[in-house]
Amino acid sequence: MKSGFATLVGRPNVGKSTLLNCILGQKVSITSPVAQTTRNQVRGVLTRPHVQVVFVDTPGIHKPRTLLGARLNDSATDALGGVDLTLLVLDATAPVGRGDRFVAGLVPASAICVVNKTDAASRAQVLQQLQAAAGLGEFDEFFPVSARTGAGVEALVEVIAERMPDGPLLYPEDMVTDVPEAFWVAELVREQLLAVTHDEVPHSIACRVTEWDWPHIRCEILVERDSQKGIVIGRNGEVLKQVGIRAREQLPEGAFLELFVKVDRNWQSRPKALERLGY
Repeated sequence: MKSGFATLVGRPNVGKSTLLNCILGQKVSITSPVAQTTRNQVRGVLTRPHVQVVFVDTPGIHKPRTLLGARLNDSATDALGGVDLTLLVLDATAPVGRGDRFVAGLVPASAICVVNKTDAASRAQVLQQLQAAAGLGEFDEFFPVSARTGAGVEALVEVIAERMPDGPLLYPEDMVTDVPEAFWVAELVREQLLAVTHDEVPHSIACRVTEWDWPHIRCEILVERDSQKGIVIGRNGEVLKQVGIRAREQLPEGAFLELFVKVDRNWQSRPKALERLGY
């Protein structure tokens, strides 16, 4: 039996969460086109005959502008320690920049470099990106993949599995993630808020479940200003209604989800507020 941990790292919006969901064949980490969607380490467990890989999805490493941003970076870099394999994820559609070079400097030479989003790039772009990636460090292997379509992902998974050390099962065979249910529901609500409000208030939103008495769930949405509260609620409550419908569609049948919006001024920069939210 082989078992071990593999961490996904990269700058924001390179598709780490989408890649994790593709590898596992189900959604365990929320996704959106908005940078810094992932705010916590999320573990996904892939179990196959004779091997178990625990993947760790991390926040995108970026130049922080708030205390929240700094803590997201700390969460990502902490995930580099004590793992068996690191996957540096790059975006095939965006030039390799300073952010990619900075992240590449944090990962070990034994890392695998994954060039994602090949479905949105031309063959020439992918080849160019692989050449640029080779200049970032002495990586063991390079994989062009599309997390959206699944192209190249299985070959990547096979190599990851081979790289795991000998060891016992770390999680039960039927377990796919260790994310608590309440955390998952709060993340679903935030994902749908990002989808419905687009670019209006993405970084100012936080969600937490404050009551759980199944099937009744109360989820609190925090924003930083009164004007943002109006955006999240929407005219005649239409935005909040859409978010609730879209989130409930991904919950077990019979779930009763109540959404409330609260102004918590400058929560991104207040240590106690961040700790209360689990950041």
